[in-house]
Amino acid sequence: MNILTNLLTQPAQPTIAKQRKGIEIKSKREIDIMRQSSRIVATVLKEISEMVEPGMTTADLDTFAEKRIRAMGATPSFKGYHGFPASLCTSINNEVVHGIPNRKKVIREGDVLKVDTGAFFQGFHGDSCITIAVGQVTPQAAKLIRVAEEALYKGIEQVKEGNFLMDLAGAVQDHVEANGFKVVEEFTGHGVGRNLHEEPSVFNTRTHDLKNVRLREGMTLAIEPIVNAGTRHTKILRDRWTAVTLDNALSAQFEHTVLVTKTGYEILTDRTKL
Repeated sequence: MNILTNLLTQPAQPTIAKQRKGIEIKSKREIDIMRQSSRIVATVLKEISEMVEPGMTTADLDTFAEKRIRAMGATPSFKGYHGFPASLCTSINNEVVHGIPNRKKVIREGDVLKVDTGAFFQGFHGDSCITIAVGQVTPQAAKLIRVAEEALYKGIEQVKEGNFLMDLAGAVQDHVEANGFKVVEEFTGHGVGRNLHEEPSVFNTRTHDLKNVRLREGMTLAIEPIVNAGTRHTKILRDRWTAVTLDNALSAQFEHTVLVTKTGYEILTDRTKL
């Protein structure tokens, strides 16, 4: 789940855990728990990707996700977070992030559907997002989705102890811009663990706002580039959550929860290993 950067330092899940200062290094036990919370997230997203079809509503997906998360012994990370009313963020076409599931929001052939969710299990969160091409999409939409997913993995490939967050950000930005698209800068990735949003902020472009953190074994990061077909600029709708592209162009997003290891990384929300 992305969130406005000015919320990143506010307490997350205040009834569950207190926000700790600084970047946490997870223990082996904590990492094992995060593997489980992340596997729950990956399972739900994989199942949603296989069930989505035109005519469903985004509320249908949200109902399914909450039941599945709870059935696997976890609670939805997003529901109630800063007042967010659902277990999924479902954002369609020009909606960038934080779309609220709605019974009137019908999914249609050709839609670019972003589905973002998190699970809180035994004190730790997992967080991931996918973009789904609903049926037959336009060539531009297909390219946008492909490049957004490739950009995520370009960033992940830079993850290992001793590298810097700027290495990750630069890899994402370079791939997106080489393909003629723009990276959204208003929203960032983040640390994840006891809280849904922890330090550090994980930017997807080279920026002076980024504290160029050196990666250490045991860090857990939610890496989540958002890629727009037109302008990178966004605006927030009246619901105070849904962000849309300023020019109504399409947007795509992918996210994984990633563990920094001594020699590289482990994708904790990897759907291909289910």
